[in-house]
Amino acid sequence: MTGPGPGHRKSPRPRPRPSSVPGPRFDLPETDAFTGPYWDAAAEGRLLLRRCRAEGCGRAHHYPREFCPYCWSEDTVWEPAGGRATLYTWSVVHLNDLPPFAARVPYTAAVVELAEGPRVMTEIVDCAERDLAIGLPLEVAFRHEDGPSGPIAVPVFRPRAAGE
Repeated sequence: MTGPGPGHRKSPRPRPRPSSVPGPRFDLPETDAFTGPYWDAAAEGRLLLRRCRAEGCGRAHHYPREFCPYCWSEDTVWEPAGGRATLYTWSVVHLNDLPPFAARVPYTAAVVELAEGPRVMTEIVDCAERDLAIGLPLEVAFRHEDGPSGPIAVPVFRPRAAGE
C-alpha cells in the first residue's frame, strides 16, 4: 500500500490572509442598460421590482430580467417595492476567502420574502445571530460601495423597528 491509510485527512493548504488576496470583488453587480434603472433607484434609496403585465399573470419577480419567469411574457415593467420583507431562511457565514467577504465574516446570507411576493437573496445587517428567526419582519437598507465604475448601493435588509 502506498500513501496514507484509511481515515487520513490531507492537511489543508494554508489560506492567504484577506489583506493579501488581490483580484476582483465578488460582491458587486455588473450593471448594464437593462439593470441601470434598478441600480439608479437603489442609489436613491428605493427598491424596484419587475412586474408582468400579461393577461392572467401580473406577478412581480426579482432579480430583474426582461421576461416574466412565470409565463415567459416580455411585457414586464419596473415598479417600486415597499421595502418590507420577512426572513425566509438564512445562514451565518463564518469563513469566506473571496474578497471582500473575508473582512466581513461573520455575516448573514439570507433569502427574504418581499411583501409583494418575490423572494430575494440578500444580506441581513444590524441583527445579532440570536435574534434571527423565520418570519422576522425586515426593511430594506442600502450598503454603499465603491464599484468598478463608480459608487453603487446594494440592497440589504435589517430588522424593522417594533410597531412598524
